Amino acid sequence: MSDETPEVEGEEPPEPTDEDTRIADAAASALARARAGAADKGLRPGMRPKKRRRPIGQAPVLSGSARDGRDPALLGDQLDRLLLDRGWKVDVAVGSVMGRWPEIVGPDIAAHVEPQTFVDGILTVRADSTAWATQMRLLASSLLARIDEEIGAGAVSELKVVGPSAPSWNRGPRRSPDSRGPRDTYG
Repeated sequence: MSDETPEVEGEEPPEPTDEDTRIADAAASALARARAGAADKGLRPGMRPKKRRRPIGQAPVLSGSARDGRDPALLGDQLDRLLLDRGWKVDVAVGSVMGRWPEIVGPDIAAHVEPQTFVDGILTVRADSTAWATQMRLLASSLLARIDEEIGAGAVSELKVVGPSAPSWNRGPRRSPDSRGPRDTYG
């Protein structure tokens, strides 16, 4: 048998302890504070809650398929902001010209002329022959207009065309002290 005695009908429950009284008082005071706060706001038991009104001139905050300020930013938008902040916008645009050179100038020109460098607004291109270098110098204004269409106006201010590189005769076995080198027989 157990030490506990079953409650008999007619007996009163045990007296509440001091701790039980404190808990009940705390709950009653919290309920009284909540009722007083509701009465201050003009709320009564059984009333429907009022709709919140936003200040005039502010757009509603909606969720759903439309973009709003709570949505995460798109990666492309963040990259554009980073490029602008760092001042890399023009360099990246000209880099895309170098990467898409055949699309911009066409396959015929791209077969004979290739971009080399871009420094301070000057795009340097190298032609594989002097004839193509001359042709590119003549087409420079139309090529600059085409580049401006692709990446925006003012990114490339000048087009510098260089011809094919020739070997240097300053040193080596074909150098003679008082001559122009092997070219002296060219005429």
